[in-house]
Amino acid sequence: MNLELRHLKVVCAIAETGSVTKAASQLGLAQPALTAQLQRIERTLGGPLFDRDRRGARPTALGELVLSRARVLLPAMKGLQDEAARLAGAATDDTLSRYRIGAIGGPIMGGMVGRLSTAQPDAQITTHASYWVEELATMVASGKLDYAQVGVCGDAMPSGDHGLVWQTIAVDAVCVLMPDDHPCTKDVDVDLAELAEEQWVGSTGDGCLGDCFAAACARAGFTPRRVLETDLRSAVDMVESGQAVGLCQPTFRPPPGLTHRPLRGAPLRWRLVLGWHPDSPAARSASKLMRMAEEAYQEVVARNTSYVEWMADHTQLGGHQMAAAQ
Repeated sequence: MNLELRHLKVVCAIAETGSVTKAASQLGLAQPALTAQLQRIERTLGGPLFDRDRRGARPTALGELVLSRARVLLPAMKGLQDEAARLAGAATDDTLSRYRIGAIGGPIMGGMVGRLSTAQPDAQITTHASYWVEELATMVASGKLDYAQVGVCGDAMPSGDHGLVWQTIAVDAVCVLMPDDHPCTKDVDVDLAELAEEQWVGSTGDGCLGDCFAAACARAGFTPRRVLETDLRSAVDMVESGQAVGLCQPTFRPPPGLTHRPLRGAPLRWRLVLGWHPDSPAARSASKLMRMAEEAYQEVVARNTSYVEWMADHTQLGGHQMAAAQ
């Protein structure tokens, strides 16, 4: 049997999990099948790679040698595949025929897809949804996506660890989602201190918004009673039932019976950004996608007329086009 990269992945999985059983689960294989595969690998390499007992699997000296080589070879091969994918894509003409866009959620994605479909009816457009900026950034960096449209806490930008370019579409005030009859809906915005006794709910995701929310509450003189994290539909259900108030974007269209108001003074902000890899074919169409994303934002936020009027006194917010108009 010739040793292959997949065999090195097996050895690494066993070492990382410390167990053949756990490694089999991680790799999606049956435990007996992985055991048989490990035995074939050990015969090929001339000796046992792991000492195995009830406490788990620990690399032998030969196993440590194989692992040291595998931990160099596997990332190198992954890097080669990623670079090859980018180079192959760069051989195409300047107008992309395929657009793979990932997004955390929100209406901007729909606006971008609609505009792309109109501008290039024959283009192949695929989308991918995720709650996690890190996941989408990794997919763009590895060539699995062309663009990522995400949101981050307004004072931050996504990590530069993946070498992506990130450009801001707009910065919005975070709003409070409440029932129509909530006492705090009487004004155009809400003082965060008035909500000190509320329970809170928000959709899941990564980033620093949770920490920034806690800091904003502390500045307002209170510690939030409880903050629940769940999917968007469950969050809306909890607000509808009166169990909590929620955090949302001003572009969110509340269902009947609910409304939202910006927090007074914008103590929390949400930055909408678009990212791509500067060495990918997608970089050549990035300015076009940015323009479409900005237009989609302007179209959506214009539906919330009270928020647009409120932003007249908060010129640091909104998109570039809106800021220029003001």
